[in-house]
Amino acid sequence: MQLSNYIYLHGFASGPQSAKAQFLYSCLEACQINLKIPDLNQGNFPHLTLTRQLQQVEAEFALGQVPVIMIGSSFGGLTAAWLGERHSQVQRLVLLAPAFGFLEHWLSKLPREQLQNWQASGYMPVHHYAQKRSLPLHYQFLEDARQYQDKQLSRAVPTLILHGRHDEVIPIQASRDYAGVRPWVQLVELESDHSLSNVMPEIWQATQAFCQLS
Repeated sequence: MQLSNYIYLHGFASGPQSAKAQFLYSCLEACQINLKIPDLNQGNFPHLTLTRQLQQVEAEFALGQVPVIMIGSSFGGLTAAWLGERHSQVQRLVLLAPAFGFLEHWLSKLPREQLQNWQASGYMPVHHYAQKRSLPLHYQFLEDARQYQDKQLSRAVPTLILHGRHDEVIPIQASRDYAGVRPWVQLVELESDHSLSNVMPEIWQATQAFCQLS
């Protein structure tokens, strides 16, 4: 009998059909666990914000205090961390290349002129991996994200981070820094990039042990 709700949060400009989401869905299904995978795009990617994602996932929590295990990838991992901070119902976190410090890493790669154009026009085209096309993203995404500072994440919720040493999107140092000052966080470094596509079995093995699944 499933005693906890398992929820997977996909990454930025991704979707429920991502390779990691479907792989973990299959693995958990074999353990007779139903993994919920909400579509964080909500059919309206242009107006995506971290706040909107938090509100959407909070609505997924069952009434009462059924324990929740959150699994999050990249921006979904950051979202999961904030849910763990805010809700005692969240009892474990599995974060795959979580997007700690993502604004700093992302904005450092944007030319100043492009950033200024984004603010002035209100929208910037972003490649959406799930839809395989460019979609506009509103500047509110950036303004909203600025209110969420990683240093504020202080609830001691058991956390497993799996991060590739060769991550080209979110440097592994971000997870090292995060885990280094939080003794309840276990960091597993993998020989992979941001996609973690070549280490799926290792991800499941670590997740299975961390969540105490037979």
